[in-house]
Parts: sequence; C-alpha cells; structure tokens
Amino acid sequence: MTIGLFIPCYVNQFYPNVAIASLELLEKQGLKVEYPLNQTCCGQPIANSGFEKSAIETYNLFVKIFHHFDYIVSPSGSCVYHVKKHFNIINQSDEVTHVRSRIYEISEFLVDVLGKENFNSYFPHRVGLHQSCHGLRGLNLGKPSEIMGEEYSVIKKLLGNVKGIELVTLDREDECCGFGGSFAVTEEAVSVKMGIDRINDHIKHNAEVITATDMSCLMHLEGIIRKRNLLVKVKHLVEILNSTN
Repeated sequence: MTIGLFIPCYVNQFYPNVAIASLELLEKQGLKVEYPLNQTCCGQPIANSGFEKSAIETYNLFVKIFHHFDYIVSPSGSCVYHVKKHFNIINQSDEVTHVRSRIYEISEFLVDVLGKENFNSYFPHRVGLHQSCHGLRGLNLGKPSEIMGEEYSVIKKLLGNVKGIELVTLDREDECCGFGGSFAVTEEAVSVKMGIDRINDHIKHNAEVITATDMSCLMHLEGIIRKRNLLVKVKHLVEILNSTN
C-alpha cells in the first residue's frame, strides 16, 4: 500500500509541523508514504471565490499527480471534501474516479481504513475539540447536533485513547468558527465575532488547547487568540496523536 500525502497550501506555508506530524504518524503504522514535490493547491480557494472554471486546470493537475497512489491522505477535511465533491465538473475518467474515491482526511483514514484508534499518544492537557464544518457535515466524521440518532465521533474516538488528555465539554460543540475561507475576507466582522464566540466557549471550560482536523479553522482562531493575547493554544489533531511525551 502506497500513500500519497497531500499537504494543503496554508499548512505547507505556515504550519509545516502539521505536515511533519502527519508523515511521521503514517510511517509509524508501517506505511510507505510519498510526498509528491510537484503537488499544488487542490483548487478550493479559487472555486470558493466564484471562479471554479478557472480551477479546472488545477483539478486536472491534482489528478495527474495523485492518481497512481493506492490512497491519498491529507490533514484537511475541507480540502478532502473539495476533491471528493467538487471534482465532479471535470471529465470523470478512471483516474479522476480513483482519486475522488481514495482520498481521505487523516483521522478518517486511520480509523476507517487502517482500523486503528490507539497510537500510544500522550498529551496531558485540557483539550477542547472544534468540529470543523466540512469534516463534520461533509465527511460525516461525527453526528451534527441538528441530526437525530446515535452519537458518534471519529475524532473523539481517537482523542479518547490519548493518555493524559482531558477532553472538555463545550456549550456549543459543533458551532462554526467563522472562517469559511473567502467568507473571512468578505464578511470580516461576522467572521471575527463567530471566532471570538468559539474561543470563549473553550476558555469558559478551561481548555488549554483547541484542536481540530482543519488547520484553516485553527489558523483563524489563532489569529484572534494572538490579537487578544489569550493563553489558550491551538494544535492540529495529528500533532496530539503523534505526541508521546
């Protein structure tokens, strides 16, 4: 089994530690992981800005780079969702179909494909979970609060096996952080207010760390945290799962 590791643009530029943790965590499972050096953006920012036709060349390049891997894994629910759901506008060749069906957000891959939930992780902190919209409602990584039925969460399942961690209960467990990509630019005031509310929920419950499966959401929250000199920190889920001391 060969894994193609897809690292989103903003992770590559601003949070390389998340990319490193993803690689290390996958390799610890005995997997052969490759990082194609010619990979680029998945095209989501262009499409979200209303120029999806201009993203078609980017979509085709993504498929060309990743179609020969058994699985494509990424530490970004929003990018994975975009490939799965928005690559429907290009010619549905066997290569495109393969990429769309074999790309996984990393927590989903670990649990649903590898069948692993415990990685001997150790993270002795109070942690609040931010359930990113694309992962929760797009990739079905958990049950949204507006849906009736049995509670489940892939991410909580993974965090529950981390030694030393204390997962706090929030008042509004699956509320949006307000980032939304281009929404944070076009509706700045609303975006910031939503982010402040999200952070305050974590602080109210004495969370030391906010975690999520999307570094884009955490980047938005971290910007507000730094601006207000707050003590709470942000860490991607893979950083916690890859932490052993």
